[in-house]
Formats: sequence, C-alpha cells, structure tokens
Amino acid sequence: QMQLVESGGGLVQAGGSLRLSCVASGRAFSSSTMGWFRQAPGKEREFVARVHWTGVSKYYGDSVKGRFTISRDNIKNTVYLQMNSLKPEDTAVYFCAADVFGNGGTAGEYEYWGQGTQVTVSS
Repeated sequence: QMQLVESGGGLVQAGGSLRLSCVASGRAFSSSTMGWFRQAPGKEREFVARVHWTGVSKYYGDSVKGRFTISRDNIKNTVYLQMNSLKPEDTAVYFCAADVFGNGGTAGEYEYWGQGTQVTVSS
C-alpha cells in the first residue's frame, strides 16, 4: 500500500510560480514512476508530467512544456512539480500518482492516487 499526500497549491497571479509536493508513504516509492495529473471543472483529467523511478526519464504534457519541471527525492519519498509562468488555464486540482514498477505511460497504469491540491491562477 502507498499513500500520497499533495501540498503546495494555492492562489497565484498569472505569471507567478508555485511548487507542489507529494509525499509518499511506504517503501515502493523508489520503485515507482511518479506522475502529476490535473483536472479542471468540467474537463477530463489531463496528464501534466511524470518521472521514472530512476529519475532519469521525464515527460511533460504539451501544455506545460518549458514551464513546469518535475523532480523527485527518493530519500524523502517526495516528488515535486515546479510550476512557473502560470496561466489562468493552469487552474485545476492537481493530483500525484504512483505506478509501481511501471513506466506510467497512461493514467490507467497508476495504482495509487493522492487526494489532490487546488491551484488557482488569477488573470
């Protein structure tokens, strides 16, 4: 079992920055691809970023490339999402998720999900 707890969301003006954190319980973190997803009201869940358990391979959704950076600390069991140059369209609930021993290529591959943290970007 793994529990994921996100933090760091909040209200920020357009052009600002936020850093989200997701702390995982359990020993499977270092063997898990970790992903960030988001969901805005009335919209489908959207892939944001993922980082392989080695920390080497990172992938980003097209809408956040060049603005967001995912990283992980396997000692602290934490994955981060640094979000810069935020836009109103980034407003959503952000979720972290874990794909144990997998590559996390699709949302359906993630076995564990956090409760989410709200990010609101004002114009």
